[in-house]
Amino acid sequence: MSTWILLRGLTRESRHWGDFPTGFRSAVPDADVVTLDLPGNGRLHKMPSPSCVGDMTEFCRADLTGRGIRPPYHLLAMSLGAMVAVDWAAKYPEELVACVLINTSVRPFSPFYHRLRPRNYPALLGLALRGSAHYWEATILRLTSKRVDDPEPILDTWVGYRCEHPVSRRNALRQLLAAARYRAPVDRPSPRLLILGSAMDTLVNPRCSRRLALRWRTAYAEHPDAGHDIPLDDSAWVIREILLWLQTG
Repeated sequence: MSTWILLRGLTRESRHWGDFPTGFRSAVPDADVVTLDLPGNGRLHKMPSPSCVGDMTEFCRADLTGRGIRPPYHLLAMSLGAMVAVDWAAKYPEELVACVLINTSVRPFSPFYHRLRPRNYPALLGLALRGSAHYWEATILRLTSKRVDDPEPILDTWVGYRCEHPVSRRNALRQLLAAARYRAPVDRPSPRLLILGSAMDTLVNPRCSRRLALRWRTAYAEHPDAGHDIPLDDSAWVIREILLWLQTG
């Protein structure tokens, strides 16, 4: 049995994985899939979000220990969650078998204008100024997805999540600050790594994932037309790439 820990990104909760965990369990029958919320998101929305990635890492480790889920782990994480995975791999490599990092972007390998494309600044400023759950979720869906044919059912579901577990503006800003401040190690962490990116990511420049894979000399695959949220746009592709990577050793 292999334990896979799934981590989402900025202001997202474990339910935003949608059907991906179910599909992953079917494809990897020995996988015990555990989805975690970062503090300030999902069931933990009333907690203050840490303003540094390292504190998020420590919270996740303590959360798993409290549940009786022991290492070693496989981490599958995207965006901000992938920064947590990198920090975890650098500090506690003995706890991890491997990490899959989806559309992440870290210093010192990428400049700030690649890590968050400037064209998105007005939209993100709008999120800070407007309180509508529908506006917030519609903006995030537009910024992160490129292949959803019928967005309305997804949008309705996400608005429901937000109404049930609202992420405060303060926590959103603290998460953004944590992402901006995080600096990855120059040297590649020792656990096995797979980096997945998307050529059509309009939130984060795809050069960020490419450059990280090049500098760390690790496995890399790129989706030709998915958005930032590849598991939403093409979960089957993500699962295929992970299976191929696992099989190649």
